[in-house]
Amino acid sequence: VIRAAIGTAVGAAAALVGIPLCISALGFTGAGIAAGSIAAKMMSAAAIANGGGVAAGSTVAVLQSIGAAGFSLGAKIGLTSALGTVGGAAG
Repeated sequence: VIRAAIGTAVGAAAALVGIPLCISALGFTGAGIAAGSIAAKMMSAAAIANGGGVAAGSTVAVLQSIGAAGFSLGAKIGLTSALGTVGGAAG
């Protein structure tokens, strides 16, 4: 039971802290896409593929939205539930 509880806590922490940190580390920040980052390369490729603009709802657009504003409450609940369950099962 203790292992399952620890696994659940680790999964929830990954959802609430780890994923946003990884997105930020890629270069998707609150101030915009960081120059020279992986995010900048992704944005450039997406813009070239779409004729000069990044399409709404694309991977780059969604990641930048998360980088700027964080996850919505619904996304936080869903991710915490899913990764908490996986962590609990692994524990």
